Amino acid sequence: MIMEEPGDKSVTIRSFRRSDGPACRRLYSEGLLGGKLAENDTAADIDDIEAAYLRSPGNHFWVAVDQQGQVVGMIGVQHHEQGKAEIRRLRVREDLGRRGEIGTRLLETALRFCQEQHYLKVTLDTFIERESAIRLFEKFRFRLDRAKTFSGKDLLYFYLDLYGAERRKG
Repeated sequence: MIMEEPGDKSVTIRSFRRSDGPACRRLYSEGLLGGKLAENDTAADIDDIEAAYLRSPGNHFWVAVDQQGQVVGMIGVQHHEQGKAEIRRLRVREDLGRRGEIGTRLLETALRFCQEQHYLKVTLDTFIERESAIRLFEKFRFRLDRAKTFSGKDLLYFYLDLYGAERRKG
């Protein structure tokens, strides 16, 4: 499933392939705050993306690939509860991040999938230090649900009602 979007044509969003595994593990590792796993994370899904995201209906994982075929971003959706999905593992290569285009396209792809699956609510979380991610979530009208502290860092939980008044417009 390749998703061509308006905007930056130098990047293609497509479904994860097994050969993308090492690049996704690298993106994940490079994005760890302080270079180590958070107390609330096992990273088991990153070790086997196919099992975690591609073998169950309602789950999926995409990568952003540049013109040279290099994975420069990723995002996944997991379905845990009736009508609800969680967006996970949004990462953009550090030297390409903070401009927002790749993250925006990845998030649009994941949200479109959630709508196609008829999910009513989408959740995600991020640490407060990830200011560019928080701005992206706010752009898509995600709302802050709650905060929790792990290892002295505030983890923020966001949600979006896909079919409610808060739905993203245009």
